Amino acid sequence: MKKILRDKRAIILFVLPALLVYVIFAIYPVIMSGYYSFLEWNGAGEAKWIGLDNYKSLFFENTDGFTDALLNSFVLAFLSVFVQLTLSLILALAICHPRVKKQEKFYRTVYFLPAIVSTVIIAELWKKIYHPSYGLLNGFLSQIGLGSWQREWLGDPKTALIAVFVPIIWQYIGNHMLMMYSAIKGVPGELLEAAYIDGASYLQTCFRVIIPLIKDMLIVCVTFAIVGSLKVFDLVYVMTNGGPLHATEVPGTLMYSSIFMKNQYGYGSAIAVFIVLECVIFTFASRWVMYRMFGDDSNRQDVRRRGRKSK
Repeated sequence: MKKILRDKRAIILFVLPALLVYVIFAIYPVIMSGYYSFLEWNGAGEAKWIGLDNYKSLFFENTDGFTDALLNSFVLAFLSVFVQLTLSLILALAICHPRVKKQEKFYRTVYFLPAIVSTVIIAELWKKIYHPSYGLLNGFLSQIGLGSWQREWLGDPKTALIAVFVPIIWQYIGNHMLMMYSAIKGVPGELLEAAYIDGASYLQTCFRVIIPLIKDMLIVCVTFAIVGSLKVFDLVYVMTNGGPLHATEVPGTLMYSSIFMKNQYGYGSAIAVFIVLECVIFTFASRWVMYRMFGDDSNRQDVRRRGRKSK
């Protein structure tokens, strides 16, 4: 094995297939989208070079509701970080509690199940739940005497965005929960025992020991939540197609309608490039903020050192 690792030809031989696949299916499409974004092209006829006109239309003219779509994606990203991840962390800490050790596998499986269900199926399921006539939500409100709260949840611009966000929480909360759960299970047991010996409650142990030690996983979850919200498409498209009145429009649905409905390949490619740049910028920005918030690795080393001393 050591001989293979020293052999640069062997390393290149093993890395090259994966690198080629990544370049062909990831890097090349991004480069071509960047090129198309400078064109006026319907996808079939002759393309015309127009420079930055597509980007000017995107940011300054706002004829198709791009500003609303961008704001909606920011709202989804904010809610995903502060609502979805908070609930995921609470669930992960709850099922790691010593008192639920016997039911741990059951809860872990149940909470993770929605993450393996197709997004289209989930969208159709929640469309039935929100249906104004026979939907489960309106029926439940009627049964408990809150019939005045009944409404067309996906047809009302005031409630449509939140109604779309709820299935996103329901689908991915288990995915983040499982990632945090795996990180919590990796916390050394002697640190937890030392905290209990010192008289710390489980809640104090979570804030003083567990959460600081799973910082890296929390950063990964925040990154996934932000990027997933900024490039969300399928669930919004199936549930509302960006309506009503652009209330749930996001850059992904706007890009799809521009390219495949309006045959504006140049303009749609400009949106695609913006989504990629937006995800990259927010990824680095969120990681910087998280590292500033949690501090450097010395904090975690201090936690481990105090644990060994208490032990």
